[in-house]
Amino acid sequence: MLLSTASRILPAWLAGSFAFAATLVTALFYPQVTDGHVVRFEIEWLPEFGLNFTLRMDGFAWLFSMLVTGIGTLVVVYARYYMSPDDPIPRFFSFLLAFMGAMLGIVLSGNIILLSIFWELTSIFSFLLIGYWYQNANARDGARMALTVTGVGGFCLLVGLLVLGHIVGSYDLDAVLAAGETVRAHPLYLTALILILIGALTKSAQFPFHFWLPNAMAAPTPVSAYLHSATMVKAGVFLLARLWPTLSGTFEWFWLVGAAGISTMLLGAYFAIFQRDLKGLLAYSTISHLGLITTLLSLGSPLAAVAAIFHMINHATFKASLFMAAGIIDHETGTRDMQKLSGLYRFLPYTATLAMVACAAMAGVPLLNGFLSKEMFFAEAVETHADSILDRALPYIATMAGAFSVAYSLRFIHTVFFGPPPTDIPNLHPHEPPRWMRFPVEFLVLACLIVGIIPSLSIGPFLSTAVLSVLGPDTPPYSLALWHGFTLPLLMSVIAMIGGTILYVVLHNYLAHCEDGPPIFRHLRGQRIFERILVTMSWKWARWLEANLGTRRLQPQLRIVVALSFLAAFVPLYLSGFNPRLPPLAEVDPAFAMIWIIGMLSALGAAFLAKYHRLAALVLIGGAGIVTCITFVWLSAPDLAITQLLVEIVTTVLLLLGLRWLPKRVGKVDDSATLTARLRRLRDFSLAAACGIGMSILAYAVMTLPVPNTIANYFLERAYSEGGGRNVVNVILVDFRGFDTMGEIAVLGIVALTVFALLRRFRPAPESIGVPEQQQVQNAFDDAQPERSAGDTIRDYLLVPSVVMQWMFPVVITFAIYLFIRGHDLPGGGFAAGITMAIAFLLQYLAGGTRWAEDRLRILPLRWIGLGLLVAAATGIGSWFFGYPFLTSHSQYVELPLIGKVPMASALLFDLGVFGLVVGATVLILIALAHQSIRSYRVRTEQKAEEA
Repeated sequence: MLLSTASRILPAWLAGSFAFAATLVTALFYPQVTDGHVVRFEIEWLPEFGLNFTLRMDGFAWLFSMLVTGIGTLVVVYARYYMSPDDPIPRFFSFLLAFMGAMLGIVLSGNIILLSIFWELTSIFSFLLIGYWYQNANARDGARMALTVTGVGGFCLLVGLLVLGHIVGSYDLDAVLAAGETVRAHPLYLTALILILIGALTKSAQFPFHFWLPNAMAAPTPVSAYLHSATMVKAGVFLLARLWPTLSGTFEWFWLVGAAGISTMLLGAYFAIFQRDLKGLLAYSTISHLGLITTLLSLGSPLAAVAAIFHMINHATFKASLFMAAGIIDHETGTRDMQKLSGLYRFLPYTATLAMVACAAMAGVPLLNGFLSKEMFFAEAVETHADSILDRALPYIATMAGAFSVAYSLRFIHTVFFGPPPTDIPNLHPHEPPRWMRFPVEFLVLACLIVGIIPSLSIGPFLSTAVLSVLGPDTPPYSLALWHGFTLPLLMSVIAMIGGTILYVVLHNYLAHCEDGPPIFRHLRGQRIFERILVTMSWKWARWLEANLGTRRLQPQLRIVVALSFLAAFVPLYLSGFNPRLPPLAEVDPAFAMIWIIGMLSALGAAFLAKYHRLAALVLIGGAGIVTCITFVWLSAPDLAITQLLVEIVTTVLLLLGLRWLPKRVGKVDDSATLTARLRRLRDFSLAAACGIGMSILAYAVMTLPVPNTIANYFLERAYSEGGGRNVVNVILVDFRGFDTMGEIAVLGIVALTVFALLRRFRPAPESIGVPEQQQVQNAFDDAQPERSAGDTIRDYLLVPSVVMQWMFPVVITFAIYLFIRGHDLPGGGFAAGITMAIAFLLQYLAGGTRWAEDRLRILPLRWIGLGLLVAAATGIGSWFFGYPFLTSHSQYVELPLIGKVPMASALLFDLGVFGLVVGATVLILIALAHQSIRSYRVRTEQKAEEA
């Protein structure tokens, strides 16, 4: 993402090198996963909840990792030549590698919650890849549909995995795989099964969630070849195979998984025959083959599981090569419409030969890899697995699906490569693609041939390793021989091939002129159903909720939120018999009580004046903040007092800058004396008072609660010995509760970005655009110098204070550094220092104005935010390299020249990240507000131009 959008070769080299290196590293792990062995790498994260960052590789995970990285490498090579020079290539390869990492995370996760996290990441990155050509409406719609369907499925999967972990008593994958009997006998088994199946079936585009995959074909062909044939759509069947020892073998598993798989296999194959778009045909055929794999897994037979794993590999090889071949055809002819394509063999003989071999593998022709796994499927179809109509009908359904696959494979070959030369295509002179663009297709087609001819030597050992890791000691003997004699599965294959050929011959003339889509189901489009569901939810349900619960005014919204918050806190406390002990008057210090009475009066005054005089209300709120600062000092919390005071300064100035652009409040509104208005204010006042008094009572009860061993003693005893600091508050923030602080600064950065984004679209009130009344003495001078901004006027109006504020810049920065360095032992720290540094920049904007400050200071707050997060995260990750949990701190004394021993802690680096993010977030909000003055100057200039 750091490379220029015009860069083309370097991003491809970087992406290809990374993918190839990942393939080599994965290959080197093979000796360690043979014979059922497992390689584990675990980092403690939340061990008390059983949530650790665990990576786990067994034979099955190794095989899938090789598919993800190996085919990913080939796709990178292919994309180097496929993508247009006008496309932002670095962005494409960044998304592709990010998806590869997320997919590897699914495959290698040793914790089922971690698996769910990577599952969601694949949905996000697939959304970005499908919508890569965002200028195309079909790409945007397809990306949104894929994200919606797989996102909902991912949520169901997370809940299902939580239920599964609850049943097992652990989220560790090894524990889950070993608890099959316990899970299947538990009352929550069906709940967990349905939720997990929703996640798996949506990801693998199984009926009734199959409709999103054909609409994702608007993505670039390298994306289709990688995500939609070899990796992402395989995630669902991978999960079913991975959890097969735990969930399979029940009546519910057979019917739920089997019904979805058989329906998908038949419908996908039938729909594929009648597609006009090459990628549409391949998309529906992918759906059908995934249904075949799902059907095999539903049978509960170990041999069926072997066939399912084998077909996952075979399908990935021939389908990825077919998608790439379709991309070459589209790249050279300018179209994928099969009613316009014909006779391409004479123009693309080499590509045509490769595509025909891959199609033959897809159809299950002997001496190709697809034939072997199809034979295993037929062999399992004729076996009896359950005494049900579904099981008895499976041989006929399997033969019919095989005939359909032969029919659409023949259509691909005959329609595209044979017949007269094309006359209605954008490029009438297609030719073979560059040598290395064709190489990935050649490699995959060669793999189809080698596996089909010598399966025992080529894929046998790797398949055995993968099967053993899934089935364990229950692995049955199986054979990958090419010839098993004249058997019923062989007869089914012959019938499927002859039947598919006859079907294509019968439909040939119809297919040459038919509309897109199959007869009978032509008008039953998944996209249309999806859109109607969204419209129903957004227009009917959402609008009903908005009409009954929503409002466009801010005050009623806040009223609902505050009231619900009050009830959420009050009801549990009331039901539990909460009865706080209020302090007797004799224990109250009169001076302290007087301070708080002043603070409460300030808050009440601010609430009363907020409607009429914002500045006075802000001053009174500041008074309440000062009372809070004094309270912290009174209660011996100087660290909190410093932070509160600094925050008060920054927020007061920022609020003043914001109030500058709001419309004026002139007097009281006409209906202020009416009974309705008074009742409304009384209601709001009562609600605010109830919440305020309730929070005060709750806070007092917590502080006076008699607990013999408080958590405070724990931190007081260990702050110096384990955290290396005497400032207990700061040690808690950057060491003991560093993970909480990490989340808080991330939220702060998000809030700053949100404020900046909102203010970019904010337009000041018309009456606020002009120069304020206090500065109108400068109007004549400003009119004579139109290049001057509002900041110049402020600098002239406040000449002496502005000079003082500019001189304060190095002083405040020095003070910020002082607060940062002393923060681990004395009041200060990264947050306080960051606010202080932001005040230094704030003073420069106030002193000189926006243009003057930005001409002299290059702050770049986004980099401050990004570097702050990176430094904080790097500090936490660094502890992993020494074998400690995330964000574990280490402290010791360091001997410095001329200074001597100085206490140092690794938490200081984390505090540096907090410092950088706080500076960036605060200054970003400041810049967003300050730029309103530039915008208002432009508006005034345009108004003067119009008047002239």
